[in-house]
Amino acid sequence: MTAPLQLVPAGPAPVGQAQPARALHAIARISHGPVPLDFDRLAAEFPAVQSGLALAGEADLELRLACTGPEELRTIATALHRAGATRVRIDLVLRALTPAPVTLRPVP
Repeated sequence: MTAPLQLVPAGPAPVGQAQPARALHAIARISHGPVPLDFDRLAAEFPAVQSGLALAGEADLELRLACTGPEELRTIATALHRAGATRVRIDLVLRALTPAPVTLRPVP
């Protein structure tokens, strides 16, 4: 028996603004060509871009995304390729992990 798939819930919308729910969370790992991608432009153009990390290793950039659905995720992947990404790998986030509080036990 497997547990039902539950995507990470989106945070609350700012007061006074009706924004679409961003219930589809994903991580995009991107390798760019000779010209680095402009993270600030990507974040300004796509509200789904929540944060990013510049990496040393197989991928050059990692973006944390919160999308309204699969269509927005596909749109972002296409835009990344158009912006100069040579490789885009997208992993869906199934759940967020948070460490449990530490329980201290007396030493005998």
